[in-house]
Amino acid sequence: MSAVRDLPERVPDAPRRLQRAAGTAAAQFRRVDVRTRLQRLHQSGCLKLRFPRLPRPGAEAILINSSGGLTGGDRLSQDFTLSACADLTVTTQACERIYRAADGDPAQVRTRATLGDGARFAWLPQETILFDGGRVRRSLELDAAPDARFLLCESLILGRELMGETVATGHFHDRWRIRRAGRLVFADDLRLDGDIARDMAEPASLGPNRALATIVACLPDGEARLDWLRATIGENGGASLVGGLLVARIRTRSGFSLRKRLIPVLSGLADGPLPLVWSL
Repeated sequence: MSAVRDLPERVPDAPRRLQRAAGTAAAQFRRVDVRTRLQRLHQSGCLKLRFPRLPRPGAEAILINSSGGLTGGDRLSQDFTLSACADLTVTTQACERIYRAADGDPAQVRTRATLGDGARFAWLPQETILFDGGRVRRSLELDAAPDARFLLCESLILGRELMGETVATGHFHDRWRIRRAGRLVFADDLRLDGDIARDMAEPASLGPNRALATIVACLPDGEARLDWLRATIGENGGASLVGGLLVARIRTRSGFSLRKRLIPVLSGLADGPLPLVWSL
């Protein structure tokens, strides 16, 4: 008679953990003589910074997300600190892509900048492309000294028109908080959730358009530029002076038409050419 052995109870397989991208970039800049120099740099994970040599005193930083786009659960954090009279422009290597989130967990992108006395800062990433089912939460926080100058722009494209892409559902939350001398002077939340196609089709929203941009500029002669800014934007949006800040919205039918409108607007507000990667 054979003995009966107790078999161990089968342990259920652990849920598979999907691979996620994480990246951090933090840079500090200071002015040395007439030029802005990199003082300290930290970068890890999929996020990198590159610094092209420029024929002018200001510095330029190019953000590179080596993961090739963002999807659910990805995490990016970027931080820039400018000491007194430093001058920095930050852009991205290419358009950022927000792909479908398989498990509903949004990607998260946090950007922070701290500007010292007399500093100049331009945040000019290339467009973000949201794909159907994409989910992302972004925050942009800026703390500026009273006499610092800045130009900020974020733009969004709902699918690539020439590829026949449409965005029916997804989640997009863009949160801006701007402070001068510790005082909150601008707060904005743009949120698209659920049935994006239905909500964006409303006339008070995008209507027939599929691309939009938000611009905020703090310039010493901002009020004098308001009429020029409105004329340059034309019927594609509008501009106002809010608490001493120039605030503009632009919406167009395609990413190509948005860029055609953005280049003269941003070049005029920056008093100079845009980063070279914008034309590559």
